[in-house]
Amino acid sequence: MTTKARRVLSLAARLGAPGLAVLSLGCGALVQSPYTETEPGLPLPGLSESEQEAFAAGQGLFNRPFAPEDGLGPFFNQDRCGSCHDLPTSGGHGAEPVTKVSRFDPIEGCSTLPEHGSGLLRMVATESARAMGLGAERIPPGTTALSEMRAPAVFGLGLVERIAEDDIIRSADPDDADGDGISGRPNLDADGRAGRFGRKAQHATLESFIEEAIRLEMGITTPSHPVEETHNGIPLPEGVDAVPDPEVGAGEIDLLVEYIRFLAPPKAVLPEDAEVRADIEEGERIFEFMGCDACHTPSFTTSASDTPALDRKRFRLYSDLLLHDMGPELADICTPGTSPSEWKTARLVGLAHRSEFLHNGRAQRISDAILLHGGEAAAARDVFQRLTDQARDQVLAFLRSL
Repeated sequence: MTTKARRVLSLAARLGAPGLAVLSLGCGALVQSPYTETEPGLPLPGLSESEQEAFAAGQGLFNRPFAPEDGLGPFFNQDRCGSCHDLPTSGGHGAEPVTKVSRFDPIEGCSTLPEHGSGLLRMVATESARAMGLGAERIPPGTTALSEMRAPAVFGLGLVERIAEDDIIRSADPDDADGDGISGRPNLDADGRAGRFGRKAQHATLESFIEEAIRLEMGITTPSHPVEETHNGIPLPEGVDAVPDPEVGAGEIDLLVEYIRFLAPPKAVLPEDAEVRADIEEGERIFEFMGCDACHTPSFTTSASDTPALDRKRFRLYSDLLLHDMGPELADICTPGTSPSEWKTARLVGLAHRSEFLHNGRAQRISDAILLHGGEAAAARDVFQRLTDQARDQVLAFLRSL
């Protein structure tokens, strides 16, 4: 879909009632379809009784502290998923940074330094590991980028998972064939599937995304990776971890997947004041005028699903889920197949609940995050800089409502 077409659809959606999308049924007939969203931390509307039970059980596991006798460690960052996803509530973003490293060479490409670990430094050691003289992992030799990153919210990811792959790929324009300066591309996994989770869109499925977090952040082995990670590339000494592998089974992974799959996206935060609402609406129009919606696609509709709560649901996202070159201003770590300056378009839904912005939380204000955009986003950034103070304030009011 072209940028112009997306803007026309966005304008059509705005002509409906607030919070409603407009869908054509042919012959000129229009019907309003409500966005799927609710208060942060709540499940998707319309879950069956068994799905609600799975959501509750998964939420309990998500927020349960693990101990070394449960398989935690011997090297980890936090003892439960909820430690990194708790703002403003369970499933939200986190304040605790984690340290990621990589090496990038223009000829050889990206390496997450597997010979020295996993690319994620684990900073906490269990008592048994400390007794053997082992502590936090160190920055590997050959590192060219180090970044402290804060975990994003996982609200609405089940809907993201149900976006048809064609709906993601059709927005890609890797060679900028239309000449608009924007050349997003999908990040394909080893099976050729378009990635949609992770800062670099390196995961195509929720299961892969969640399994990696458990394994690397918490040091817990899983059925697909039943061998403990190394310590800075060095195999663990005998006896440092006595829990049989894998330390969690497929059932636990499934529960966590179901919990995150059924987490609803947060709804817009709209004040009662009519004048402020008018500023938000004008800010949305200016956001589109700036060209921001060329990458921050406002909404998607999920594909057909046997689960009614996920079946053809329209939801706000403000991301095209593609990789874009954001220029040297935002160059940081890389992942295999991506450069330091390539990032998946950030989801803007949920900005109302954040106090730190960009992939690593280094921007304290939304305006600072916009001004750091470069590369494919440079033109939109420059338009923002030329706006009047009032227009800039209206754009920021709109973004703070998401």
